Amino acid sequence: MDDLVARARMLASESFIAAAGPGGQNVNKVATAVQLRLDVFALRLPPEVFHRLKELAGSRMTAKGELVIAARRFRTQEANRADARERLAELLTRAQKLPGKRAKSRLNRVGKEQRLQGKKLRGSVKAGRGKIRLD
Repeated sequence: MDDLVARARMLASESFIAAAGPGGQNVNKVATAVQLRLDVFALRLPPEVFHRLKELAGSRMTAKGELVIAARRFRTQEANRADARERLAELLTRAQKLPGKRAKSRLNRVGKEQRLQGKKLRGSVKAGRGKIRLD
């Protein structure tokens, strides 16, 4: 897992862009936001990990398979760079974890009867609605 994160950090390219938000005049002078780009195909991930990463990344992954993470929470380049790298590592770690198996829920006889009785009651309530005919 750490090997993948280290390889991703080596392959990722960082660029600094002008940020909005806190920072006062500093925001207008210094490009503090970091845009981290990573070509996911260069990582050579197994197909199931790639699909999980694609799902987790959502709109952060481009059609060309590039993962784009923008970090602009902090006022300094270094803090934003660390934030972007941390978010990349967290995303890759989550993509590598297998989803847990869903345990089937079991319904006992009493529960089944109660459910069916509730459905019958609800059906009779709905059947009682409608136009009243005077035959």
